[in-house]
Amino acid sequence: MPFISADRIRFLLQQLSKQLWLKPLVISLLSVSVAFLAKFAEGTELANWMPQVTFESVSHLLSVMSSSMMVIATLAVASMVSAYASASSTATPRAVKLVIADDLSQNALSTFIGAFIFSIVALTAIENDFYQDAGLFTLLVLTVLVFAIVILTFVRWVDRIARLGRVGTTIDSVEDVAAQALLRRRKAPALGGVIATGGCVEGVPLYCDEVGYIQHIDMARLQKCAEKWQIRVRLAALPGTFITPDRPLAYVKGSQNKLDEQQKQKLCGTFMLGTSRTFEDDPRFALVVLAEIASRALSPAVNDPGTGIDIIGRMVRLFVLWGKTDSEPDSSEQKKQTAEVSYDRIEVPLISVDDMFDDAFTPVARYGAANVEVAIRLQKALRALSKSKDGATRKAAEKYAAQAMERAERALVHDQDITRVRNVIMD
Repeated sequence: MPFISADRIRFLLQQLSKQLWLKPLVISLLSVSVAFLAKFAEGTELANWMPQVTFESVSHLLSVMSSSMMVIATLAVASMVSAYASASSTATPRAVKLVIADDLSQNALSTFIGAFIFSIVALTAIENDFYQDAGLFTLLVLTVLVFAIVILTFVRWVDRIARLGRVGTTIDSVEDVAAQALLRRRKAPALGGVIATGGCVEGVPLYCDEVGYIQHIDMARLQKCAEKWQIRVRLAALPGTFITPDRPLAYVKGSQNKLDEQQKQKLCGTFMLGTSRTFEDDPRFALVVLAEIASRALSPAVNDPGTGIDIIGRMVRLFVLWGKTDSEPDSSEQKKQTAEVSYDRIEVPLISVDDMFDDAFTPVARYGAANVEVAIRLQKALRALSKSKDGATRKAAEKYAAQAMERAERALVHDQDITRVRNVIMD
């Protein structure tokens, strides 16, 4: 039986939880079980204390529920599809995954479908004399409880659907997943492995025949293979990297420095590739999505500099979170050296802060160069990050501030606007 690590299970469960069909399916099965749960009340002592209810009262209540829940569920689906289309057109198509994964909307749709199935199953059971007096009363209590849950869910869902798919809500979602991904990577900068040092890479390159983005690396399984074959593995690509058959996934070093075909397949199997990037293990992807939203807002067709300025502020918040340390400026380097190593046979290169700044600020600087308000806010943001305790963040902030200033000087028409931007640097 192939080894499946807890980390791989976590990743798969995260991906599965985002599927729109999962919660409705689970709630539907639960609804059928609840409908038959009332039958068990007939064989208990509580049956002697339960009052009698008429068949017509329960049947009428279930009929009302079955006829209304299907309409509400259809309305929910239509509203959610409209929100997805809005998020794709006003923000970026890459953010639609987060809109689809909205827990409140999924719970609402699941509740409406579950209530419909519960009412249909219970009504069918009643019409076939499945319940006695105790069962009817229990079913009435369960029906009232389901009604209460539906009403509360509908009220919350109406408030949520009014904002779902809007630019502000989408940006909030992207920032949340970006912060989570950055914190995970900050706590495990080498994904639990040994930090790779030195520019010279030795070993046998490991290639994969598939083409796609690395979504997840099963470090535990890779470590198990390395221990079994007495080899060391140096990763050549991190989650988010686009892999082709000519680009190595890793370099393998061992006593023989060669791998048979079976070993290559097992090592390649630890890299999960997909057609698109994911947010969980790829902090840079969330920054790219935020930059895409800002780029669209700053385009001449949309002309929404306020959204661009808002995203610049969120970028600052994310990089402050990334560079936050507990003591002196050099403590981040000490943290890297003393990071907990769970996989001592795997060397992992650190994520490049310079690349992260390029993902986040270059598109904003390019599309917002001709807007003096955006140029000023960008310089203020990069000046704030240039005072970070993290050395790599400071260097990157200074570098991209200079690049943004050069773009602004070439794009701005009036000398007064250029002077205003320069004054930010001199303050």
